[in-house]
Amino acid sequence: MSREMDSLALQLLQWDADGGELGTVDPLAPWPDSVKTLLDYYTSGDFVSILTSPFARLLLGSDDDDGTRTVTGKESSHDFSIHIGARISSLLSSGDAASRLEATWLAVIIGFTALQAFLQSTVTGPPLPATTREAIFPRQGELEVESRRKKLIASLTVDGAAAHHLTPDVELFCLARLILEHEALHMPRTARLRLQVKFIHQRMLSEQAPTVQSEIYRLLETLEVQLSTGIAKRQRQGRAEFLLERATIHTYYGFDEKARADLDRAAKEIGFVYALTGRLGKRTKFQEKDTSQLVVLARSIAKDDSVLAKEDVDPKRNPETASSLEQQPMVASHGGEKEPTKPTVLDLNDDTLLDNISFTKDVSSNLPRPLQDDDLLPAELIDLDASDQPRLEPLESIILLSLASSITNTSPADGLTREETLPYATRVLDGGSNNWQIYTQALLVRSRIEGYKTRTFERSVLQLQALVDQVIAETTPQKESSDEHGYGNPGDQPSTFLPRPTDSDSAPVTERLRYIYQLSSPTRWELEAELAARWISLGGIKTALEIYERLQMWAEIALCWAGLDKEEKAREVLQTQLFDRGNMITSDPTEEEPDDVDEKNGASPVMSLKDALPADAPRLLCILGDIDHSPEYYETAWSVSGYRYARAQRSLGKHYFSLRDYVRAAEAYEKALRVNQLNHGSWYALGCARLQLGQWDDAMAAFIRAVQLEEEDAEGWSNLAAALLEKAKLAEAAVHEQQPSKRSVSEESLGDKDAELAEKTTTPPPNPPRLRLNALKALKRASSLQFDNWRIWENLLVVAATTTPPSYTDMISALDRILSIRGPSAGERAIDIDMLTLLVRHVTSTYDPRSSSIADQPFSERFSIPSSLITLVDNKIKPLITTSPPLWALLARLSLWRRHPRAALESYEKAWRAALAAKGWEDGIVGASISEAERMWDEVVERTEEVVGAYESLGGMEVEVELNGPAKAEDGEMNGRETKSETVIRGDWTFKARSAIRTVMGRGRVAWEGSEGWKRLGERLEEVKRD
Repeated sequence: MSREMDSLALQLLQWDADGGELGTVDPLAPWPDSVKTLLDYYTSGDFVSILTSPFARLLLGSDDDDGTRTVTGKESSHDFSIHIGARISSLLSSGDAASRLEATWLAVIIGFTALQAFLQSTVTGPPLPATTREAIFPRQGELEVESRRKKLIASLTVDGAAAHHLTPDVELFCLARLILEHEALHMPRTARLRLQVKFIHQRMLSEQAPTVQSEIYRLLETLEVQLSTGIAKRQRQGRAEFLLERATIHTYYGFDEKARADLDRAAKEIGFVYALTGRLGKRTKFQEKDTSQLVVLARSIAKDDSVLAKEDVDPKRNPETASSLEQQPMVASHGGEKEPTKPTVLDLNDDTLLDNISFTKDVSSNLPRPLQDDDLLPAELIDLDASDQPRLEPLESIILLSLASSITNTSPADGLTREETLPYATRVLDGGSNNWQIYTQALLVRSRIEGYKTRTFERSVLQLQALVDQVIAETTPQKESSDEHGYGNPGDQPSTFLPRPTDSDSAPVTERLRYIYQLSSPTRWELEAELAARWISLGGIKTALEIYERLQMWAEIALCWAGLDKEEKAREVLQTQLFDRGNMITSDPTEEEPDDVDEKNGASPVMSLKDALPADAPRLLCILGDIDHSPEYYETAWSVSGYRYARAQRSLGKHYFSLRDYVRAAEAYEKALRVNQLNHGSWYALGCARLQLGQWDDAMAAFIRAVQLEEEDAEGWSNLAAALLEKAKLAEAAVHEQQPSKRSVSEESLGDKDAELAEKTTTPPPNPPRLRLNALKALKRASSLQFDNWRIWENLLVVAATTTPPSYTDMISALDRILSIRGPSAGERAIDIDMLTLLVRHVTSTYDPRSSSIADQPFSERFSIPSSLITLVDNKIKPLITTSPPLWALLARLSLWRRHPRAALESYEKAWRAALAAKGWEDGIVGASISEAERMWDEVVERTEEVVGAYESLGGMEVEVELNGPAKAEDGEMNGRETKSETVIRGDWTFKARSAIRTVMGRGRVAWEGSEGWKRLGERLEEVKRD
């Protein structure tokens, strides 16, 4: 048996047949011939032979035996689910234990084969023969088959999310789902198969379905237990495949941290090391200097494939299969293997960029030169040649591609993220696995990344078009006469830019499906929809509409028209799908217009819905509600979905929130969360609504849940801090209002024991200091996530000042960051004077004076609060101050504490000059405000008195000045000693003081003579004259 196709056989081998799930059967007995025959068919990719085997004919109703004849009559109900379910129950319940075990094996093989055939038909190709479809619906006409297919597609709808209504060969998936999810096969060892069915079902839906998501994660928990016990514990290859599969699921649902953890575990399981690093090289054709180029270095440190092969099976479970697996030759990584076929790869063909980076070789080692020492790289990668790396194994290539998808999903879609992601795809394309599907996925990942660059977007679109052509050609049968496969008549086949792939450019189905669950490749209609979205981003609206119309994706068509500001066409598309034209309620100009008429199209929002609505009707109704801003459509979508379509309530909540109706908005989000409790956006919006309603406890609970789901939500952390602060303010107000009072009559009637019990059962009051401290912690987390958001830093600064005691270290850090962000544009307006005053007051009143030089202090004190404040003031605050007297005054106070009297006097002078330079105070009016002129006059008087006082106290002070260099001796000769001399700071301080007062009084004589400030200045002038 081929090692490439042994996953199903391994799951059969792992069943606990000895007294466990299936009764007492000898576990060492060889498999029945019927099972071995189907496994051989499965190994060769002959799915038709499996689906037309004798047991499959019994299961599908083509043949009957004594047991199935009793359920044949149920075919007349035309219910495929009941029909298949009844026949499975009959086939698995008849006979002895050995027969039931054989029937179970056969049913599982047929179910999994149907799932593989569905993926072959919709994802990988090559096309399935017509006999495959005929085997599912034996003895049925074309019209009856088409009717059943529509019912099957409708049956896949979950929580209002529908599958694409043109899904080809949907009966294969439904057959796999009915078999593998049958209650008789609900055993731990089939959990992996049920997980694959569930996730394929989820990916077929237009949106995430909470019900399916919860079932998937329950199965993951079961499989995690199996992964760490029994035979599965010894399978490194199997564990790695499961971890990659689970990482794909995590990435789909947005749990990127969990996905990255699983990818790391998978790499350790198979001994794979990789690193994103830099090497010197050239990226353009005309580049002369070598610059740093990102590159992924990767290699395997465990190349002993024989070990993996021996660990894949336990010989004791089935010696026959184990020996056949061990005898299979392993595929070599290099050398004589035939180069397999690959999908079409397009060259860049740019006049500037090279197709591949040209790395610069080191002359001594003939290896690409690193940017710096490679001490941080794993030892296995240090000597690796970036331009000639070893070929990767399939799982290793999948790890790199999954990692690239995880990075793109987690990080913002900016240039830096794309530059970081591209090397992973490049490494797989240049030296990864030659597996057809892995290589196709690598081309798709690269195409997505290159779609945002002007020099690469052309190859991006053409490569995506080539992949679409490949998938369509590989999944569409040659003779197609109906629209059941998505293209209508044969003439409706989509045109292509490039020649269609030939048969020689193809790969066998076994190779394509080997790692399909680890790759999670898109279906052909998903790939075409992605191509349409790419054309929209490039302005090719007409081409995108043609694709959407061919796929009959009415929601996307409507969104496309709405994006072109042609809402009438979008509305017409949606109404055609939802309402009967003859039953539409339109307004008559001669009649009185009802209150609920839609003014945009003259139609009432309440129309007559079609009796047979499309499966995606809830989504279409929500889009129509978005276009018309009508909440009635959201309510209709909610009821049509059976009250399970959470998006309808989210849209309703958003509508009411925009109208400031926070009560109804909160109710809508609560309903949405009853359906899907894992939706981060709903929890966040609910918290915002409760915040507006003043429901602080409920808002805190909502934001806590939001940050639990999305730990890197900076806005969620910030709003959580806001709720905690409001709760703290409420608690502080309650404490202040609470007054000691006498016991009431009811309290006196209670006994002492009852009163004590009541006191113990009372909820303890909130602790305001602890609430503020928790708010500070939340803001610190938010600031670490949005490092350049000055508003979050400003909130952190204020909250740090209100804690008990204030967190001065956090205040300094926050003020430092605010000045780094806003300083270049806002100047001194970025400085919070109140917070800086609090810091300066705390330092000058609490700590001893320090040296002006941080380097002169002991290392343990260089990062203390005073030292940090001095560094902040010297490096960032002082260069920004220009016209703010209070800021210059604060600097003067800090300089005095630092024992810098000269700098303090200069700061006082600058504060006085800044006050004097303000316009309007000497005229007695600023604009139309007399009070503002009075305030400015008082400011000038205060600064004048302040500088005069500084002249008096500091002007005559003698300070020592160090004279560097040789000093002159008494005999006139120079010696090498350094000397110090004393000098007066301001020898003419009395003249300066009188001049300052006279200047102010002269400029303010007309407007302020006789005022209180004028009198104070006159008195101060007389005092200076007497001195």
